[in-house]
Amino acid sequence: MQNSQQHLLIIGYVWPEPTATAAGSRMMQLIHLFLKTGYEVTFASPAAEGEHPANLVGLGVNATIIELNSESFDTFVKELQPTVVMFDRFMMEEQFGWRVTAQCPSALQLLDMEDLHCLRKVRHGAFKAGQTFRSEDLLNSDLAKREIASIYRCDLSLVISKVELKLLQDLFKIGERQLHYLPFMVPNVLEEDMQQWPTFEERAHFVTIGNFLHAPNVDSVKYLKKDVWPLIRKQLPNAELHIYGAYVTQAVQQLHNPKQGFLVKGWTEDVSIVMKQARVCLAPLRFGAGLKGKLLSAMQAGTPNVTTSIGAEGMHDNLPWGGFVSDDPNEIADQAIRLYREKSDWSLAQTNGVTIVKQLFDESYHKAELMRKITETFEQFQTHRELNFTGAMLRHHTLQSTKYMAKWIEAKNRLK
Repeated sequence: MQNSQQHLLIIGYVWPEPTATAAGSRMMQLIHLFLKTGYEVTFASPAAEGEHPANLVGLGVNATIIELNSESFDTFVKELQPTVVMFDRFMMEEQFGWRVTAQCPSALQLLDMEDLHCLRKVRHGAFKAGQTFRSEDLLNSDLAKREIASIYRCDLSLVISKVELKLLQDLFKIGERQLHYLPFMVPNVLEEDMQQWPTFEERAHFVTIGNFLHAPNVDSVKYLKKDVWPLIRKQLPNAELHIYGAYVTQAVQQLHNPKQGFLVKGWTEDVSIVMKQARVCLAPLRFGAGLKGKLLSAMQAGTPNVTTSIGAEGMHDNLPWGGFVSDDPNEIADQAIRLYREKSDWSLAQTNGVTIVKQLFDESYHKAELMRKITETFEQFQTHRELNFTGAMLRHHTLQSTKYMAKWIEAKNRLK
């Protein structure tokens, strides 16, 4: 089934920004994997480039801008004839999936979910309403209906969290042949790396990091400012909290207060450096989904952390956490102070974090498993699609409405 010239087309929701977002880091991990495996890679997106884009062309990736609701994409993808098409988030599959199916019916269609969007949105809604989230609430979500339909229409969906994998299988009854667990993929932490880390005594202050276009990160910083940091500062009057992240909004910048040691630093090109300088990472996330890149970065830098159950979700299986997990602001503060003061607790947390990185995010293992799954799906391509009757039904019916809406917009655009 595979062409002699293997070609991956990625249709991106945004252009990857690995120094600004966890999603950007994950996308670059995938791009590097396919390039190393011998694929030609084309990255196409209808989005405008952000402030911190990756140098795709420098890596040998073909980069091109595509249009929404335009027949020009049909010509583009028909000429390209990719072996594999990867949709970056389900919204891109909604927009372009039917066109790919029409022009390249034998291309394997992958969905890189990034996280389960409907889970993040419904959790956010419950949080704002002051209600307890129940997984059954997802069944009433219009976004869930769209996202699950997209998963069914694709040949294979890459799921970043085991918690979300279980939710898709148990609540939405999606078969395991259509899902593949693929967390962040990072190099192992080597002994020589650890020997170069700053020691407990050489580190100072607290750090938090996150892209501020992402609502959970904004809420986390506001929560720190109001409920957590005053408790820490009372016990550690000389400590500072350094807040890093791309796309700092005015609301976040206004939280900057040197007298309180609450310092909004903005974007940093190298997360590893600022993580290694800090003694403790704080990430009190109160809603969200997927895996938290900031916490993986902390463990890779040997920096213990304090986070919430949402933050640690899907990140450690049953392994001891690389710090502490709590949803109570007083406990979060107490545990942060404990890690900051007690070298023995700090060292144990650091060791636990290294174990998590080594056992759960090993890039060599997960990359090999993904390519094995892709090869297996190609080998059973005809049967794979025949057994996905729900996906075929959705492509037949729901994409017809998407198709004709797009053609109506195309017609309107031509008349302008």
